[in-house]
Amino acid sequence: MRQKLALAAAAIIFAAAGVLVYQWRAGAFDSGPDPVATGQRILTARLAGVDGATQSLEQWRGKVLVVNFWATWCAPCREEIPEFIKFQANHAAKGVQFVGIAVDTPERVAIYAKEMGINYPLLVGGIESMELAREVGDRAGVLPYSLIIDRSGRVIATVVGILKPEKLEKTLLPLL
Repeated sequence: MRQKLALAAAAIIFAAAGVLVYQWRAGAFDSGPDPVATGQRILTARLAGVDGATQSLEQWRGKVLVVNFWATWCAPCREEIPEFIKFQANHAAKGVQFVGIAVDTPERVAIYAKEMGINYPLLVGGIESMELAREVGDRAGVLPYSLIIDRSGRVIATVVGILKPEKLEKTLLPLL
């Protein structure tokens, strides 16, 4: 019995060590990117819109910006979009601007945007936009990934996974 307990304890220790090494390699213990430099990097990004015209996120400087990396095939992404639509409608007049950056094709994004009634700009970066997401803090390379940027261009928060309405409200409302 003692031998089985010792073996189980060793297995738990090795599993925990593996998780820690994985997190360390993914950058989970880093202090994170500089919020000002990250904000500047995202604002200077240039991506195609659904219509194919290249746009810069710089056009939304001075607004409280929520930049969301997503895809039509990503179930958690699809789950958070209705809340983004509501929040954009309710707070646009106060200077809030959502921008979606799709890791997808323009055709699929256009169809999905129409079906959902998305009321904020969508840019399409394809798989290359995942590199941009990594540059601005998405070390794990997962979707959805969101950044909240204040009016001065400083990243206030980053969220890997679904941006819950409570977190969105708690983070954005003080910035308005």
